[in-house]
Amino acid sequence: MRFIALLLVAFVCMNAVAQTNPVNDAKLSRPKLVVGIAVDQMRWDYLYRYYNRYGNDGFKRLINQGFTCENTMIPYVPTVTACGHTCIYTGSVPAIHGITSNSWIDRISNKIVYCTDDDTVNPVGTTNTAQKMSPRNMWTTTIGDELKIATNFKSKVVSVAIKDRASILPGGHSADAAYWFDTKTGNWITSTYYKMTALPAWVQKFNDRKVPDSLMKLNWKLMEAAANYVNSTDDDEWYEAKFSHEAKPVFDHELASQTGKNYDLLRVTPGGNTMTALMAKAAVLNEKLGQGSSTDMLAVSFSSPDGVGHAFGPNSREQEDDFLRLDKDLADFFNFLDTKIGKGQYLVFLSADHGVANIPGFLQEKKDPQGVIPFSTISKELNTILKDNFKVDSVVTGVYNSQVHFNFQKIAANNLNETAIRKTVISYLNTKDYVSSVVDLTDVNGSTVPTKIKDMITNGYSYRRSGDIQIILQPGWLEWGNPGTTHSTWYPYDAHIPLLFYGWNVKPGKLYRETYMTDIAATVSAMLHIQMPSGCIGKVIEEVMK
Repeated sequence: MRFIALLLVAFVCMNAVAQTNPVNDAKLSRPKLVVGIAVDQMRWDYLYRYYNRYGNDGFKRLINQGFTCENTMIPYVPTVTACGHTCIYTGSVPAIHGITSNSWIDRISNKIVYCTDDDTVNPVGTTNTAQKMSPRNMWTTTIGDELKIATNFKSKVVSVAIKDRASILPGGHSADAAYWFDTKTGNWITSTYYKMTALPAWVQKFNDRKVPDSLMKLNWKLMEAAANYVNSTDDDEWYEAKFSHEAKPVFDHELASQTGKNYDLLRVTPGGNTMTALMAKAAVLNEKLGQGSSTDMLAVSFSSPDGVGHAFGPNSREQEDDFLRLDKDLADFFNFLDTKIGKGQYLVFLSADHGVANIPGFLQEKKDPQGVIPFSTISKELNTILKDNFKVDSVVTGVYNSQVHFNFQKIAANNLNETAIRKTVISYLNTKDYVSSVVDLTDVNGSTVPTKIKDMITNGYSYRRSGDIQIILQPGWLEWGNPGTTHSTWYPYDAHIPLLFYGWNVKPGKLYRETYMTDIAATVSAMLHIQMPSGCIGKVIEEVMK
């Protein structure tokens, strides 16, 4: 009994010590800086198609020293830029966050709306009035918004991308700044939404360096000997696009003559990635990101792979060279972060907003299923059929994002039977060889398409910002003609994306179970011990964390 009593006394004493010195009293651990990287139009297979040609400090650093989710899918359609960047940082889907495409037809006003348009603000750094932009069309918060709330707005959040939507939407509503590239002036700009009436001195200084001009004067030459490009097609392919001032889509691509005239070329060449990386480094240095008492966040999107992919395709020598150069830009950026922030002191996640389909001409040569059908053709055919049946012109406003949009004002004014119109459209489209399925968006569950596709359509649907009939094209079919290619479908070539984590508190490894784009925000929020974004439906990928 005496022994038992002594044990009890010892237990009480130990418990008292534990109560006075609890482990929970240790300071909450967070990284100095979170860096989110989106590579526009990066298919998952690019990690391994060019693996043997990558250096050790870019993509391979993330693959071999970080954690890679090998089977990450986009859980909605359409798989396009604005939706993808928004999903990565909100953990949400278009049905909830409201960014249903790059542009959409507003059901109430019947007008086309661009995803970041905002007439209540003015551009800063340019007189181009088309640059009135903000995140107000996005209905939910982002990782950055929640990080700022969690730190009582002591954290800084900055985003950088060539594309306005790829900078503005990831930055969120509370971002300190979002910067994007004005192809008319060759300058990085922002808007008054971010409480600025003039560019910060450091941004103006960066613009004064004329980095775009310097890059264009270098032209675009292959980084290595042509014989080394074994993962791509021959250089001169009939189905690849060419620059307007060039005779053929072949190397060397001459850019110098377009300096000061056509800065949009940077969006379609590796120089755009290099310029973005330089701007990102300038933001870290001048905004002192990762140097304060609270965790900061930098969102970076590399837009050039999208431009290169659309023009030349995923099997082109141009895209292979683009990714080899991006790999070097990433290596340089990570080495910079090692020096300025400290290795192990920053958290990186890298993903993509969508993939891309092979060019129809390429598939045609390989005898794989493919085809092209312009949606403008579908729209004309539908209006002809509907006029024959209902005696009214232009009942279909258009076909956008693979969705048929009806003119409901015209339907109401002519007292037309909407149900009969829907049935007529669906019956007609189902006769087409290029159509896999047609779904009435008022009754997705009543369709006979597989559950996975139903879920993706539902996740992408918003009553006010979506159409009325969903068209699912056959595999390999595109609303895009040769030359070039595009994306937007549910198929894996568009929806299977890379997802890698590296750095602070990341356990190296690979995961082969299915994960989703929506899981990114949930996982990062859990790692930071902050509330997940307001519309987040993702799940934490627990295997990422130490």
